[in-house]
Amino acid sequence: MPSSKTAVSKSHFYLEKEERYGAHNYHPLPVVLTKGEGVFVWDVEGQRYFDFLSGYSAINQGHCHPKIIQALIEQASKITLTSRAFHSDLLGEYAEFITRYFGYDKVLPMNTGVEAVETALKLARRWGYEVKGVHKNKAKIIVCENNFHGRTINVISFSSDPDSKKNFGPFNTGYELIPYNDITALETALQDKDVVAFLVEPIQGEAGVVVPDDGYLAKAAALCKAANVLLLADEIQTGLARTGKMLACDYENIRPDILILGKALSGGTMPVSAVLADDEIMLTIKPGDHGSTYGGNPLACKIAIASLQVLKEEGMAENAYTQGIYLREQLNALEHENISLVRGKGLLNAIVIKHEDKNAAWDICIRLKECGLLAKPTHGDKIRFAPPLIITQDQVTECVSIIKHSLESF
Repeated sequence: MPSSKTAVSKSHFYLEKEERYGAHNYHPLPVVLTKGEGVFVWDVEGQRYFDFLSGYSAINQGHCHPKIIQALIEQASKITLTSRAFHSDLLGEYAEFITRYFGYDKVLPMNTGVEAVETALKLARRWGYEVKGVHKNKAKIIVCENNFHGRTINVISFSSDPDSKKNFGPFNTGYELIPYNDITALETALQDKDVVAFLVEPIQGEAGVVVPDDGYLAKAAALCKAANVLLLADEIQTGLARTGKMLACDYENIRPDILILGKALSGGTMPVSAVLADDEIMLTIKPGDHGSTYGGNPLACKIAIASLQVLKEEGMAENAYTQGIYLREQLNALEHENISLVRGKGLLNAIVIKHEDKNAAWDICIRLKECGLLAKPTHGDKIRFAPPLIITQDQVTECVSIIKHSLESF
């Protein structure tokens, strides 16, 4: 173990370089990571930590999952990119695999999560004009307050977070913002015949793991169907076994008209996202209407297949369900004065911090880091706990002890 002087100087070297040459668009915890394996990461001084963020749920399968890394290595030695100007021997295989996996006619592969959201919005509008018959440039999409679907100009146009919008205008139109988890508000908004879609997160992750009432999604789906409106489910963070089922929508047996996936679709190795829909929706897009140089590249296809396979082969949804219940029980059992609420599903959880100091959640995360666990505040007073889905009950127990000790020392 290096001396504290060496440790400080080593971290400082990397932190200073990033501060000097990188854009200041993030405020990370002061830890410099260099290695990851399973539920653990190591910093440049060799200190090991439990990862309780999982790359914002991009690393559901655990860091450097052997099967995913093997797929990456094998494909990277053959061919990584063809662009969509040519065919590859893997795109069709991947398309068949993922559409059968989730039960849709077609997939449109993209890279980042927000690209997938943008793709879904374009599909919904095109469907609205060409299938539903909405008049030109009149299409509206309903979205929810406190949503987080990405950071492009278009997506922040319908954000209710002032920090996301400050000095980035003018913004795009065609969106109606309603309260989350409010069926009455949705029913009222759907009376507008120009509405073509309702975009919703089954659980609002960035807002602090806000779980809607039981039945909310099922009622929303029924209302959308009755109004001839598409239901767009953003499962980029909640999907792929994170909440204890393959999709969070599965809790209410909901099949979205457009399913949006990303993050753990690559097991944390590279940006891979996907939009799934049936032919009536997907085939409204013709050659030249939409695309991406890297979307559906051979490397991404190979990795995504492996990433999806290990989720089922290793029962990760089932483990997330079981360990999530145990984690919430143990957190509630702490009965700590600084925890006002524990909430979540599966292994997507959060605690709400009660303290007069508005920086308390950040300070607690610093203390957690010092004790060997990495987590990050969201929206000021909330701390998200989302470890890789391979975590064991013994490890959860150890982590709760770290959380308890950190809260007590704080």
